[in-house]
Amino acid sequence: MPVNVNEDACIGCGACVGVCPVGALSMNGDGKSVCDEGTCIDCGSCVSACPVEAISQ
Repeated sequence: MPVNVNEDACIGCGACVGVCPVGALSMNGDGKSVCDEGTCIDCGSCVSACPVEAISQ
C-alpha cells in the first residue's frame, strides 16, 4: 500500500522527494508532495524524512 501525503500539512520542502529510492514522490503545481501509487514500494523513507509528519504509511 502506498504512503499517504497530507497536502494540508505538507510544507513543500521536498525532503521526501530526495530520499525516495524509486522516485515515487514529486512536487505538484501547488508545491506539495504527491505520491505515484504505482511506483511506491512503501519503504517508509519519506515518512522518516518529513519534518512535519505530513506523510504516513
